Amino acid sequence: MELEDQWWKGQLAADIYQALRYKELKLPSFKGQSPQLNLRRYFADLIAIVSNRFRLCPAARHLAVYLLDLFMDRYDVTVQQLHMVSLSCLLLASKFEEREDRVPKLETLNSLGCMISMNLVLTKQGLLHMELLLLETFQWNLYIPTAAHFIEYYLSMAVQEGDLHDGWPMTSFEKTKLYMAKYADYFLEVSLQ
Repeated sequence: MELEDQWWKGQLAADIYQALRYKELKLPSFKGQSPQLNLRRYFADLIAIVSNRFRLCPAARHLAVYLLDLFMDRYDVTVQQLHMVSLSCLLLASKFEEREDRVPKLETLNSLGCMISMNLVLTKQGLLHMELLLLETFQWNLYIPTAAHFIEYYLSMAVQEGDLHDGWPMTSFEKTKLYMAKYADYFLEVSLQ
């Protein structure tokens, strides 16, 4: 990750954190009232699989799942449409969170094995229409903090040089930081479900 992307290490880290916390307090709540709620895990997994395939950042993956949750709360759509919705959520989230060259392309999406096995073909017109519907649903506001937006900030403060382990100094500060990051990433991914 490039240094300019590491906001939690900069002089404005506390201010950025406060802005994220303020925005988080004003987020629309997930009510869990979708008739397709039983399919949520499948579509969260689909987003995670496609996101991992394109090596998208955790923030894009988490934003996509949150957008899917909010959309499913508001609309009753068919399973076939939910495929389009979930992938459109991922594309929007990646356009918001990633550099332009990291955003998945339509042709590459359609060539994925999971797309072929589902007999699902995305069209440019269909994706644009769905992205527009999603943007209108969220009033063009995709600045939605998720757990992935906070994790690096919290990890940067989680372990300090003088910390103790069972009353004794840590044997390896760097190993402890890596251990914390590994498990934080694990739980961050589990939290998608």
